[in-house]
Amino acid sequence: MGKIKPTSKEIESLNRTANELKKAVEDYILEHNIDVEVRFVGSYAKDTFLSDPDLDLFILFPDTAPHRELETVGLEIGEAITKGIRMYSEHPYIRGRYGGVDVDMVPSYSLKSADKLRTAVDRTPFHTQYISEKLKEEQKDEVRLLKGFMKGIGVYGAEPNTRGFSGYMCELLVLYYGSFLKVLEGASDWKEGISISIERKGPPILGPLIVYDPVDLKRNVASAVHIDTMALFITASKAYLSSPSEKFFFPQERQPYPRDELESISERNGSRLITVVFDRPDIVEDNLYSQLWKTRYALTRKLNDFDYNVLRAVHEMYEKKLEIVFELERDVLSKTYKHAGPPVWVKAADSFLSKWKNNEYGPPFIEDGCWNVIAERMYFTAKEMLADEAAVSGIGREIDPRNMKIRDHETSLSETAPALLTELLDPKNSWEI
Repeated sequence: MGKIKPTSKEIESLNRTANELKKAVEDYILEHNIDVEVRFVGSYAKDTFLSDPDLDLFILFPDTAPHRELETVGLEIGEAITKGIRMYSEHPYIRGRYGGVDVDMVPSYSLKSADKLRTAVDRTPFHTQYISEKLKEEQKDEVRLLKGFMKGIGVYGAEPNTRGFSGYMCELLVLYYGSFLKVLEGASDWKEGISISIERKGPPILGPLIVYDPVDLKRNVASAVHIDTMALFITASKAYLSSPSEKFFFPQERQPYPRDELESISERNGSRLITVVFDRPDIVEDNLYSQLWKTRYALTRKLNDFDYNVLRAVHEMYEKKLEIVFELERDVLSKTYKHAGPPVWVKAADSFLSKWKNNEYGPPFIEDGCWNVIAERMYFTAKEMLADEAAVSGIGREIDPRNMKIRDHETSLSETAPALLTELLDPKNSWEI
């Protein structure tokens, strides 16, 4: 616990910074005669934060304030105090630093209940109030253990890159099960579609994991949790209960394999590699991660549709580029394939025969009561297929296929980052490294 819970010195320093930040904001709004309330929310306000936390400060406007005023004035306050940058997710806010601490300053409405929310973040103060009232003092460290565990296995955070468990959800799980270990015991029995109600059950919700928000029963707190992330947490929970280890909390950094070893693994698997590289667009990182996942899935579908068959895929976002690496069953196909036609007794059979009567690779033939013909493939290699089809495959809206570069198998082995290739060719859970 000593490595997870902040030290008294860290807590003292954070409290000092938080007090100074709040005073600076209050002085600013007093000087500019702005009618708002300032309140900390999130893990700091609930005392469930880990070491090196950030601060979430909400600027609460009266519910009579126009939305345009809330955004304009709220962002101006955040910029003036933190010199931060404007972030646009579901709701605009300022991300900056103050006193060496990362700070999110978020304009919101001050509401009496969560029944009539006006922005995507209005329920957050109610979350903070609920946890502060319900979570027992001794459970705060249980939440820290759960957060540290999730962070170590790579499932902590509801952001699009992680697709995992939010801090609020960790707090709710400890409330529901009682302790860190009991959460793991409970998760060991989870199945897809499991529903958890902290107090009361809300209306039916579909998803791999449903955790009803006690503040807003129409909302699933686990909506960001991908089924693969859920499955990883179940697996890690079982593994930890079977053999507890600090590796779950503090995994070793994996060392990439040398390129010749990566080549040997690929040869052993009999698989082929292809890497797709895009220039990184200048958009909010969270939005870009969503588009990167969408692009990976879209290109996977294309590769499968054209019979190259994706075994595994990984991706990474770098400072100036995005990379997706696919391990394929094959990257070259035969020149021809068997094209299935209609049954011989249907009217469409005549037009099929007419179309293919002078076929270069032989006339149509009957098999299992249907006409078939040997036809030439549209693409022989995965590389040429992606070059033509990526733009119409449904990739992320702001990922530009015009600047796409494709590395074939040999070029992937020599130019794609060894760390990414290691993750692809020899996948391991963080606690197994």
